[in-house]
Amino acid sequence: MPVRMTLLPKTIKMRLSFLYAKPQVWQADMKKQSKTNEVVNRAMVTRLIALAPEEGYNLSPLPDVRFLRSDRPLAETPVLYEPGIVVVCQGRKRGYFADQVYVYDAQHYLAVSVPVPFTMEMDASEREPFLAVYFSLDFVLVAELLLQLEENAAPALVDAQTMFATQMDERMSTSVLRFLDAMADPLEARVLGRTLVKEIYYRVLTGEQGGSMRAALANEGRFGKVFKAIRKIHTAYSEKLDVDQLADEAGMSAPSFHAHFKNVTATSPMQYLKSTRLHRARLLMARNGLTAAVASAQVGYESTSQFSREFKRLFGLTPLEEVARMKQAFALPDADPDALFVSSH
Repeated sequence: MPVRMTLLPKTIKMRLSFLYAKPQVWQADMKKQSKTNEVVNRAMVTRLIALAPEEGYNLSPLPDVRFLRSDRPLAETPVLYEPGIVVVCQGRKRGYFADQVYVYDAQHYLAVSVPVPFTMEMDASEREPFLAVYFSLDFVLVAELLLQLEENAAPALVDAQTMFATQMDERMSTSVLRFLDAMADPLEARVLGRTLVKEIYYRVLTGEQGGSMRAALANEGRFGKVFKAIRKIHTAYSEKLDVDQLADEAGMSAPSFHAHFKNVTATSPMQYLKSTRLHRARLLMARNGLTAAVASAQVGYESTSQFSREFKRLFGLTPLEEVARMKQAFALPDADPDALFVSSH
């Protein structure tokens, strides 16, 4: 029986019209959309080449945004990402976390709700360098936006996720391009920067998988409790911490805390603490020129030899070798003094 379009609401008519459209019309629309995406992506690449002239992390006019460039591929390596959004304009990264593979490239961005250690590899070349924008979450701005969404949008009835990679749709691409345009002009960056970052946050939090990030950032349930312990680790990594102390911080029994912590971070609390200390010491040596002995003591190790063993186990190189590799491979700007979390960059 034919569908009587005249009796249907307008929105349903539009959807059915699309389904009954001629194949050549549908294909033409898809080609047009694809061409638009390519034009926007090329523009983003052009802007980022200018904004990221050096390999490594280039500073932006905003303290919580950096531009990343790499002219060479990177084999699988340990990283520690703080909560944030990674928008790739050229090249590809693959993140390996909790038996999952997260691909983030020109078609997919990565969103991280909780600071977690994982491993990553990157595709890049001198001819087509890896180019990306890294947004470290501004939690004041996030809280403001979450409140507005709570007042004006339906609640996110989905489970919280530690991280996800999702489609880079047209609206997100356009928002990022506007942001990059503003970053090239000092006055626009100062006046419009925060507003444009909020727009990008909005695109992520209301996007295809944004509900899971909203749930994670609401700091409720097991995620909220585990997040309290994670913040304790990042602010007190040099202290003598144990599972019981961290469980108390989370307001949970030790066995329950251990299980929930592993569900969120894919590692145990003590392994997480160790990884945080090692990443922090790595940056202290690379940025500040500290020796392994001094850096290890500053992050809470009592034995330099134990530190060196665990460092090589994680990074595959001795502290001296890894610092030399980092200095040769890419630029590493000074750390953000207001950063809430330890990270690998």
